[in-house]
Amino acid sequence: MKKQTGLFSCVFLFVMVISQSLSAQTLKDFFNATETPATWLGVDFTQVKVLNELTGTPSGIKEQFNKINQLILNEPRKYAVDRSFNKPDIAKDIRFTIAKNEAIDPEKISEFSSDDVRFKKETIESIVKGYDFEDKKGLGVMFIAETLNKATVAGAFYVTIIDMGTKKVLLTERMTGKPAGIGFRNYWAKTIHDILLQIERGKYSEWKAANG
Repeated sequence: MKKQTGLFSCVFLFVMVISQSLSAQTLKDFFNATETPATWLGVDFTQVKVLNELTGTPSGIKEQFNKINQLILNEPRKYAVDRSFNKPDIAKDIRFTIAKNEAIDPEKISEFSSDDVRFKKETIESIVKGYDFEDKKGLGVMFIAETLNKATVAGAFYVTIIDMGTKKVLLTERMTGKPAGIGFRNYWAKTIHDILLQIERGKYSEWKAANG
């Protein structure tokens, strides 16, 4: 009886390990097959600092964050997330970042500083761990905003690929883009457009060579 119980335990453990390994998502999965499911999760602004901005109220600035997220969805040909990440059928689900951004304290958004580099890898991991992706599984792509600096005319974001099931950060890299346009939304959305072009024109291939 004890032998049967021990055998059953071993078989159960083996099945569990195999199941977890099959369900786990890797960067190799992401880069080696265009049909590997992935989801665009939007832009997280929860710990962003808007630096050296002389116009706009804190609450008014906060309102623009999710307008930027919506703009990316509304103009898919310009903000070509699918093309940049070589995922023709990438899903779009920004409700998680939308909810997080809505909870931002507007009084903590702006400051006058030259400190552009504020995050570490642990910062990104902590932000991702704070999400509840409900029952969503698979790979997620998210931009995590670090700074929007009016003085240096640059926006800094961490391009982040995660396993939504485990909330493990598989890849994160700091990239910067140049703003342009009229109005806060269009001006800073241009930085995201710039970064997406950088990914499409070389960074994606660089990541694939390192991780594919």
